[in-house]
Amino acid sequence: MAKRVMIIATDGFEQSELEKPKANLEQAGFETVVVSPEDGEIKGWDQKDWGRPVKVDLTVDEAEAADFDALLLPGGQMNPDILRMNDRVVQLVKDFDRAGKPIAAICHGPWLLVEAGIVDGKTVTSWPSVRTDLKNAGANVVDQEVATDGNLITSRKPDDIPAFSEALIAALNEAKVSEEA
Repeated sequence: MAKRVMIIATDGFEQSELEKPKANLEQAGFETVVVSPEDGEIKGWDQKDWGRPVKVDLTVDEAEAADFDALLLPGGQMNPDILRMNDRVVQLVKDFDRAGKPIAAICHGPWLLVEAGIVDGKTVTSWPSVRTDLKNAGANVVDQEVATDGNLITSRKPDDIPAFSEALIAALNEAKVSEEA
């Protein structure tokens, strides 16, 4: 059975930061499930204007961390800012962390890690405007394409998507190997 990755997003997600990692994960043989506070479709933000809609597979109220192997948090300025005000979304992030499952957050996505209170003492990266929030939450902030610390995988921007995807795929494959051992 394929490993499952929950992708939490809402209107205003950065188009490339959801679609490209999703495609990379699927190409590597993983199942992706888009989860949102809304059902139906959510609309991306593509650089300077609204982008394409993406189908929502489950609402956050229907989703459980226990049913998934990893969590992907795309950025975009609006998306994580809206999501961090949703108690159920924040609880899902905490549930993935408590279970030690990989959590991959890119660009503004690490705002959700701050809101969940899981960055203290961790080495992370993000879009530059989020770095002060990460530091204030106790994180060691670096400026590199991918920072992996324990179960947290973070990246800065769309240009980092290949390395970001590769790090999440490696974490999922590593978990698969340890399960088989």
